[in-house]
Amino acid sequence: MTAYIDGGWHVPEEELRAYAGGGLAPPALWSADTHLAACARCRAVLAEVTDPVALDAGWERLDAELDAPRAGWCEGLLVRLGVPDHVARLLTATPVLRGSWLGAVAAVLAMTVTAVLASGSPDGTPTLFLALAPLLPLAGVALSYGPALDPAYEIAVVAPLHGFRLLMIRTVAVLAVGIGLNGLATLALPGYGLRALAWLLPALALTGGGLALTPRLGPVVAPSVVGGAWVGLLLAAEAVRESGDGPLVPFTAAGQGVCAVVAVVAAGVLFAVRDRFDRSRFVH
Repeated sequence: MTAYIDGGWHVPEEELRAYAGGGLAPPALWSADTHLAACARCRAVLAEVTDPVALDAGWERLDAELDAPRAGWCEGLLVRLGVPDHVARLLTATPVLRGSWLGAVAAVLAMTVTAVLASGSPDGTPTLFLALAPLLPLAGVALSYGPALDPAYEIAVVAPLHGFRLLMIRTVAVLAVGIGLNGLATLALPGYGLRALAWLLPALALTGGGLALTPRLGPVVAPSVVGGAWVGLLLAAEAVRESGDGPLVPFTAAGQGVCAVVAVVAAGVLFAVRDRFDRSRFVH
């Protein structure tokens, strides 16, 4: 509170001492803050009653508090679950874990499931859903790292992490979310039974293939090539399918076996080229 001192309204010296020592409580604190911003006399008195060392320490604490990044709810939850601070920050900065991307994926899956339920599948297989679902995790991983698509790329580059480890951290996070959303969509197709899960192995194969090609082709071209190859394979399988009966080859037992082999081979290649993720740092 201000008092009438020397012909004007000013903050009493005892309150200025309390203010300097951090012991002035609201609302007197707010009043003193406002008054000090406009009163040179009170600022001069505050400088006289304040210990310079304590004042410098106070400013340092204030600077540290203002500069400290504010953790979001997701980052805070990861930290409470035991994830290191820097890893939690890199995870939550992943573009495809933002609400806009997740909402878009959920909308695409919802429209696909609706189309499958409305049209029905004469061969007893939700072909449209199975064709699309593997592409979503591939696209998510493609968007999770690289200078062209990741707004937090500069932070990721200087992070104290092996490039391959950083990529794997984000890949696991994106796969967990993508596969989770695909799984929820699969629950909306109970009439197809286990056939509605035939997207899982192709999703792992496509994602693994895209990652394995990334050091050579870059984080945009590699998944684009793999995704294009998947679409081409489905079109070719549709062309050779006789009379439209039976599932497409990639969704048969043999096709699923091939997808599993491709996923394992891609994982091996990815491990073999892991050091290239540090050398190139995706400057493509």
